[in-house]
Amino acid sequence: MTATATSVRGRAWFVAVTVAVLCVAVGASSVPVRSHGGMVASQNQIASQIGARVLEDGGTAVDAAVATAFALAVVHPSAGNIGGGGFMVYRPTSGEPVAYDFREVAPAKATATMFLVDGKYQAEVHHNSYLAVGVPGTVAGLHLAWKDAGKLPWRRLIDPAVTLARDGFPLSEGLARSLSQVVQGRLMQKSPAAVAQFSKNGTPYAAGEILKQPELARTLERIAAQGPAGFYEGETARLVEKEMLAHGGLITQDDLKRYTAKKRTPIVGTYRGVDVISMPPSSSGGVALVEMLNVLEGYDLSKMGAGSASSIHLMVEAMRRAYADRARYLGDSDFVTDMPIPRLTSKPYAAELRKTISSAKASTSTPSTFEWPTESHETTQISVVDAARNAVSMTYTLEQGFGVKIVVPGAGFLLNNEMGDFNAGPGLTNDTGLIGTNANLAAPAKRMLSSMSPTILARDGKLFMVTGSPGGRTIINTVLETIVDVIDFGMNAQEAVDAPKFHHQWLPDRISFEKYGFSPDTVAELKRRGHTLQESESQGVAQIIVANEKEGVLEGGTDHRAPDGAAVGTRH
Repeated sequence: MTATATSVRGRAWFVAVTVAVLCVAVGASSVPVRSHGGMVASQNQIASQIGARVLEDGGTAVDAAVATAFALAVVHPSAGNIGGGGFMVYRPTSGEPVAYDFREVAPAKATATMFLVDGKYQAEVHHNSYLAVGVPGTVAGLHLAWKDAGKLPWRRLIDPAVTLARDGFPLSEGLARSLSQVVQGRLMQKSPAAVAQFSKNGTPYAAGEILKQPELARTLERIAAQGPAGFYEGETARLVEKEMLAHGGLITQDDLKRYTAKKRTPIVGTYRGVDVISMPPSSSGGVALVEMLNVLEGYDLSKMGAGSASSIHLMVEAMRRAYADRARYLGDSDFVTDMPIPRLTSKPYAAELRKTISSAKASTSTPSTFEWPTESHETTQISVVDAARNAVSMTYTLEQGFGVKIVVPGAGFLLNNEMGDFNAGPGLTNDTGLIGTNANLAAPAKRMLSSMSPTILARDGKLFMVTGSPGGRTIINTVLETIVDVIDFGMNAQEAVDAPKFHHQWLPDRISFEKYGFSPDTVAELKRRGHTLQESESQGVAQIIVANEKEGVLEGGTDHRAPDGAAVGTRH
């Protein structure tokens, strides 16, 4: 095929996809998307279509994940990113699974007390200032995974994102509404480059209007042409350092050039005969997830039923203990070398924890102790499976929605506020949820602890499920619930995504649950057992693929708690 023909074909496909995204029906069905080939599930239909096209063109699951991720950086700016970081778990059909850690790191000038002003903790500095920005890792991590398990040319995977940024795409109702809110908010107003990029001279875009991002297109073009050097060196790095120096930030060109993504050994456990493969530190997700599943394996949850007070109570008690261990022990494994991970993820330790759980009464969380008396939010998830059943689960983020709300002038991408995931300061743990334990205090080149939990499950040596979700500290529990919903309660992929979600994180000592998610009787019974409850609007935006071996198909579930998501299957 000639270059001109390829270009025409690409434009035709692009128009078809962008028109289709405006025609997606509102609402969701609990029937999963089914495919005999591969599948991509992400938080944006355009991005999922791009990933699916990569699979149809002979790309691997990693190729599709890379292309989807770069597309999300354009069409899902609240969380898709090149200015943040994240994690990928890859399970090949043959060979050992691998974890890619491309979490942001603290700049060289970071300190454990950098979020204190005159000795007092300042949340604004911690989460909303230039000091909140970590050195981004996404570009390096995606390139590392592609070098190991990619097949198509690097440029082929980035070009769709370049086209989207340069030529623009029509805004969905959800994205137009989201941009309207953020560009008029206090935090983005401090970044003229962000307001210019996401509005028309300060006037919000309407649904259906075309959003073009030429500066982002040029940055993506440098990445396509030069690989990671197009981001961590040269013009892009110079623009980042210039913005930091102008506003008291710490990141330098040297910080960017020194950044490296890491290959790590996944956390592996089992749950009712199913292998669980998840992310190791600097993510806490895999350790906490396996710990909770080990605890729950000792109970007959299926007999109790989905949504029952008894199953919720036991899941909350497992959550409480895993999150306490998370705060006590876990951090960046390159800095914290004494994490007792084999013990925390062991079946005997789970048996010890079960002895401290009463089936009738809630435990009490307190910042003064990690001991248990013995008794009688903005991130995005990509899930990909190719036709050969190689699987990717990838979660990456800017931290809060639109990160720190600052666009790098001339480079066109949003900066993260991931330094907010470091603990507030030494010894600041309190009952409101502020944590000051030592393992996750800021230090130069250290990765901040994460809750991201990209996870793949296998049964009898074959792929069974790919799952993950955004949601800050709620992520681990959202992923836990999708697994329990499928394995214990027999839900399909879409039902597991749609099922009401709930969360407990040790401190503050309360269950948050989605509005209308618990019946009044269930709420009353949980209160009778001693739990404090609080309604939330929503929890997570899970993307799930389940391999239905009996019928030889993949079943995809995409979360409609946020707009624009889609699971897209391929013919082959």
